Amino acid sequence: MDIKEEIVVKKSNEIVLDIFKPRIYQTPVLDAVENRGYRRMIAILPRRAGKDVASLNLAIRECLRKRCLIYYVYPSYKQAKKAIWDGITSDGLRFLDFIPKELIYKTNQQEMKITFKNGSILQLVGSTDYDSLRGTNPQGVIFSEYSRQDSRVFTDVISPILAANNGWAVFISTPFGKNHFWDLYQMALQNPKWFVLLLTLNETQHVSQEFIDEERKTVSEDMIQQEWYCSFTLGVEGAYYAQYMQRMELEERIGKVLWDPGRKVHTAWDLGVRDSTAIIFFQMHGNAVNIIDYYEKSKEGLEHYIRVLESKPYQYGKHVAPHDINVKEFGTGMTRLEKGRALGINFIVAPNISIMDGIEAVRTVLPRVSIDEINCKTFIKHLENYRQEYDEKRKVYSNHPLHDHTSHAADAMRYLCLTLNRLQDGLTAEELDRRYEQVMNGPKGGLPRFFQENNYRY
Repeated sequence: MDIKEEIVVKKSNEIVLDIFKPRIYQTPVLDAVENRGYRRMIAILPRRAGKDVASLNLAIRECLRKRCLIYYVYPSYKQAKKAIWDGITSDGLRFLDFIPKELIYKTNQQEMKITFKNGSILQLVGSTDYDSLRGTNPQGVIFSEYSRQDSRVFTDVISPILAANNGWAVFISTPFGKNHFWDLYQMALQNPKWFVLLLTLNETQHVSQEFIDEERKTVSEDMIQQEWYCSFTLGVEGAYYAQYMQRMELEERIGKVLWDPGRKVHTAWDLGVRDSTAIIFFQMHGNAVNIIDYYEKSKEGLEHYIRVLESKPYQYGKHVAPHDINVKEFGTGMTRLEKGRALGINFIVAPNISIMDGIEAVRTVLPRVSIDEINCKTFIKHLENYRQEYDEKRKVYSNHPLHDHTSHAADAMRYLCLTLNRLQDGLTAEELDRRYEQVMNGPKGGLPRFFQENNYRY
């Protein structure tokens, strides 16, 4: 049957699937996997173009063709539940109603998993907990809003599985700056084994120009171009450091940054427990900060990260940690500060100030920072895309950052910038803490003086 017919009809045990009526511009998404044999596909379509409707029906049909496991991956479990599991189309149809009840063996509400009578499984998952997918064997995976996902869900977990079982993957998204999705898109354009589709509102015409004109009254032109015209070039709306990073590139301060063996290497950490720990490796050259290396991993103990430090050829100076390193770990009764000392590493504790003051400190320091583009590729992407949380209902950005996979690198950078005045060679951690307390509690006292002594704007 020709996939480009106006109504897609498929019979399975005399049950007709005729609810889904693909729009003409959605048919290449289905055709690439079902008829043309592509195992990797990228579809970049405007907002409200029905990307999820088409992709969900692709997943349903693949589940009926043969027994298989298909994952439908969203940036988070919560988003998957809201968008698909509890989602309703603009026509008032529940997303899950695209699956006839006669074909369902059982439904697991908690795991958002549907088991078909032929044994196939379709499950909605979030990329934030990508480690939970290790050891599974999906034959097909759909990544929805991949530009906002943690890319490691594909590169570290799913890609090796699909390579081994000849499975397929579909990436559907609008752009979100030149992040990992941009990199994937650029690679796919040069790879004939990948099917690539990019359409803007000019091609889909699924909403009127009058609607877009009304949108412009409440949202910025950057957001219009990104969401409706699939622009990668305007940067990330609401990003804290994007403009600073662009200037660093123009001034060639993102490039090859050599490690100087004659100088000590300092580290700045964001310590995670259930999520990622990030470590920045940097050297001081007078007033300049050279970031030479970066490491990030999740769900490992402090011992793992100390082994990482020991595996590198650096001679270390100071190690900076967040203020919550003083919180006692459940089960051991020790703080991670105490545990670090027991393992041979004495942390300097960053000041406990507001996130927004810390972001301002980073903005002040960035003009004298250089970053190695090879060793710190992930770190650079995270800083470029660290952004404010967006309120979809009010169509405004909040006054606090979005907590996602970019946050750990950005937090480590905050701690680095807030402790630069304490990274003087030859002083012990205890002496540095004593001097810091003197600054904070001096006669002119408080945080403003701390900022002034480091040439920060406050």
